[in-house]
Amino acid sequence: MSKIGRLDRRIQFRRFTLVDDGFSQVETWVDHGTLVWAQKTDVSDGERWRASEVQAQVTTRFLVRWSAFAADITPKDRIVCDGLEYNIAGVKEGDGRRQWLEITAAARTDQ
Repeated sequence: MSKIGRLDRRIQFRRFTLVDDGFSQVETWVDHGTLVWAQKTDVSDGERWRASEVQAQVTTRFLVRWSAFAADITPKDRIVCDGLEYNIAGVKEGDGRRQWLEITAAARTDQ
């Protein structure tokens, strides 16, 4: 099966921006571009204690087709998939030059 057949999820990229609410500049995340087809593979999960609270987290690898838009995605952006918002840890070129991008990201699963 080709990799294209495994692109079975629609993801939305989100970009950090400052918005003027009339009083001051407010930090917010806004949708960036249109939905993108992706392959989603969970690579690890776990729990950790932080400030007397247990946090559950999943690390996921997303594979998307290379495009000029996708190549502009950085760890400063986020991904929304299946109701979870993922912080991007890294973006690298996948198999084949300018064919695929592999994005590693993590999301809290206890919210």
